[in-house]
Amino acid sequence: MKVLQGPLVALTSLLMLVPAASAMAAPQTAAPAKSAAAPAYDVTIEITEHGIPHITSDTFEGMAYGAGWATMSAATCNLMDTILTARGERSKYLGPEATYEDNVGGKGTNLQWDTLVTDLHDRQVVEKLLEDEVAGPTDRAEAMVVAETAAFNRWLTENEITDPACADAEWIKPDITTTDVWYAFYLAQLISSTSRLLPQITTATPPTANTPAAKPTARGWKAFQEQDFGSNATAVGGDDTSTGRGMILGNPHFPWLGRYRFTQMHLTVPGEFNAAGGALTGFPAINIGFNRRVAWSHTVSTGYRFTPYQYPTAGTPTSYKTATGTAELDRRDVEVEVKTADGVETVTRTLWRTPQGYVLSAPSLFMPWSATSFWAIRDANAEHLRTFDTFLSMGMASSVRDLLQRQDRGGGMPWVNTIAADRKGDVVYADHSVVPHVTDEMAERCMTGVGRLIFASAGLPGLDGTRATTDCRWGTDKDAQRPGILGPQHLPETFRRDWVMNANDSYWAPNDKVRLTGYPRIIGCEAGDVGCDRTMRTKVVMAYVRDQLKQGKETPETLASHQYANRVYAAEVARQGGRLDQVCAATDETDACQVLRDWDGRSDATSNAGAAIFQEFVQVADARDLKIWAVPYDFRKPFTTPNTLSTAQPVVDAMAAAIAKVEDKGLGKSYGELHYSGDRGSEKWPLGGGLGDLSGDANAVSSATGDRVLDPVTRGSSYIQTIAFTGKKGLNARTILTYSQYEDPTSPWSDDQTRLFSKEKWVRLPWTAKQVEAHLVDTIHLVG
Repeated sequence: MKVLQGPLVALTSLLMLVPAASAMAAPQTAAPAKSAAAPAYDVTIEITEHGIPHITSDTFEGMAYGAGWATMSAATCNLMDTILTARGERSKYLGPEATYEDNVGGKGTNLQWDTLVTDLHDRQVVEKLLEDEVAGPTDRAEAMVVAETAAFNRWLTENEITDPACADAEWIKPDITTTDVWYAFYLAQLISSTSRLLPQITTATPPTANTPAAKPTARGWKAFQEQDFGSNATAVGGDDTSTGRGMILGNPHFPWLGRYRFTQMHLTVPGEFNAAGGALTGFPAINIGFNRRVAWSHTVSTGYRFTPYQYPTAGTPTSYKTATGTAELDRRDVEVEVKTADGVETVTRTLWRTPQGYVLSAPSLFMPWSATSFWAIRDANAEHLRTFDTFLSMGMASSVRDLLQRQDRGGGMPWVNTIAADRKGDVVYADHSVVPHVTDEMAERCMTGVGRLIFASAGLPGLDGTRATTDCRWGTDKDAQRPGILGPQHLPETFRRDWVMNANDSYWAPNDKVRLTGYPRIIGCEAGDVGCDRTMRTKVVMAYVRDQLKQGKETPETLASHQYANRVYAAEVARQGGRLDQVCAATDETDACQVLRDWDGRSDATSNAGAAIFQEFVQVADARDLKIWAVPYDFRKPFTTPNTLSTAQPVVDAMAAAIAKVEDKGLGKSYGELHYSGDRGSEKWPLGGGLGDLSGDANAVSSATGDRVLDPVTRGSSYIQTIAFTGKKGLNARTILTYSQYEDPTSPWSDDQTRLFSKEKWVRLPWTAKQVEAHLVDTIHLVG
C-alpha cells in the first residue's frame, strides 16, 4: 500500500492540501469556514482490475479529495482541457481560430468559447451564484469542491504526465482554483441551451443598411433538435422480473473523446454514502449508477432549457421597447488574450444582452437580428448552481420515490430524464429536469407572430420581449426548488411495477401501455403533436422487453443480453414484403444486393457488409430529407408505424449511393472490419452497434469526426450498466466503460474494456469489501 502524506498546515506552496487558506481560490469561492482548525483529508483508494477506484473516507470532503486524485490520474489531459475552457484561455494557448467541439452540441472557435466564458467571468456569474442561498450550492458541496481542487493540484505536483497529448503543455500547472472547477460545472449545465447557440450569440452584430435580409432554412430547427448525444434506459419492476425486485439497463450515448467522457468510481463515506457508477470527467459524485437499494440512469430529455424573447427595436438596432418605455442593450466588450505569431495579444469582441439574456442572430431558426426586431434567450440552467448537490443527494436514495424527491429538492437536474429501479421492485420514469415555467396558457398569450412559427416548427414558444418582466415573465410553482422553473406538479412521472423505458423520445409513452398527457408543450410532445413519432431506437428498446416477456420474466441475464443483441429494427421493418431487396435490385448492383440479402439483419461485428450498406442507406436518405416509408406515422399506432419501405426512385438512388460508399471500403469485409473503435490509443477493435435512431439500433455507436458508419467510432454507448437487485441484500452489477478508464494510451487501462466491449463482454464490478479485496490491484492512502 502506498501512503502519500501532505502537511496539515495552511498553504505556502503550490501543493494545495487544505481549503481554509487557499491562495489560489478567489475569496468569494472558498468554502465557508467551519472552524478555526483546517480539516484533514484522509482517504483510501483501492484500485481493482481495469483501473476502477474504490474511494473511502470518513468525510465527504475526503471522498471528494480521493475522487479528484483518481480523476486526474485517469483523465489528466481531458480534465485540464476542461479547466482551460472554464478559464476562457483556449485562445491564449491554443490559438483563436482552432475549432473546439464539446461533442454534445457546442461547437465554435476557441475565440468564440473564450468570448462567452470571459464575459461570464466578467459578470461574476458563478461567484454570485455561490453566494445565493436558493440557487447556489450547499456548504457541503462547496467544501467538497475545495477538497477536489486540492487533490487536482497535489496530483499535478507529485506526478509526471505521461500522456503524449499534453505531456509538454505549458498551460498545465498545479494552480487550479475552486473558481475554475465551479465554472467547469456551470458550463456543463449549459450544453443543451446557451452553448448550443454559441456561434449565434458570439457573432450577433447590430444590422446595418447593407446587411442582407436573413432567410430561415428548412432544416434549421430539425438540425438543432438532433442532439449529438442521447441514451437508452430500461427499468423492469418486480412484477416482471424473475427476482421480484427491480432491474435496470442503462446505456448513455455520450462522446468517446473530450469533456463529456465518463470515469468509473465507487465512492464511500461509511454509514452515509455508498454508490458506484459513472461520473462525467471532474465530477466528484455519481451521475449514473447505483447503491445498495436503488439504481438509476438518465437519457437526454426533449424539454427546452430556455425561451427566446423577441424585442421590437426603437429607432436604432440596439434600443428596444419594454413595458415601461425604451431601453438600451447592454453592450459587453470582452477582452480575450489570443496567441499570435508574435506572442500573446489582446483582442476585443462584443456581446449584447437584455436583462433576460444574450442577444443572438440565428436566421436559420427564425431569429435574425433585423432593423425592426431582435431576439434574446433566457436560460434556466444559467440561473443556478445546483447540479452537483442534486446528483450527490441522489446517491444516498433509499428507493425510487426517495430518489425523485431528492432530485426535486436539489432542483438541478439539468437536461435529462431519470429511469430507476429499486430493491423493493418499484421503477420510475420521470422528466423532472430544469424547464422554464412556461405553461401552454402563458405560451398562447405571450407568443409573437414569428414566435408561433418557432412553436409550430419546434414546440418552443417565442415570447414577447416587451412583456418579459410583466405577464410574460416565467412563472413560479410552490413545489419548485426556486422561482422560474416548473415544479413536480407540472412535470411528468410514472411509478410502476412492470417496466418503463426511454430512448430520447418525449415522456408521452414510457412503455407500450402507459400514456402521460396534459403537460406543458415546452417539455415535449404528446399524441398527435407534429414530430411526435417514436424513433426506431425507441421501438427496438421496447421490443427487447416486450418480446422477452412473451417468453417469461426478465432475468439478470436476459436484461443484460439486450445490450449486445444488436437488432437493426428499421431493417426488420424495411425487409417486410421483400421491399428492401426490391429497392436494392433496382440499383442493378448485383454483388452488393447479394450481400444485403445474405445479411443476418444485425449489427454484430461478425455480420457481413450488409449491415454497413443498410446503415449508410438510412443515413443518406436522412441527409436528403427523403420520406422512405410509404405508410406514415399514425399516433394511434405509435409502435407499428411508419412502415412499408418506399420503392420510389429517390429511395433507390439513396441505396445506390450507400452501396458506392461501402464498395469503396470493401463489400467482402465483415461489419466489424468496417466499423471499429477510434478513441485515442485504441487498437481498432471491431464493434457491433449502429446509428441509433435512423437504423433502430439500441447499441448506438458511430463516428463524430466523419462518415458516421464507416469512420472510426468516437461516440455512442459509453458507461453501460445492468444492475439487478437479488435477495434481501444481493446485487448483481455488470458494467462496461466502452472506451476504458484511462485516456493515456501508455496505460494498461486505456483499451482493456474496449477490447471486452468488442467481444460483447461485461465487467463484474466489485461492490462488497470482499469482492474488492479479491480483485485488488493497488491501494493508495492519501493524507493531506
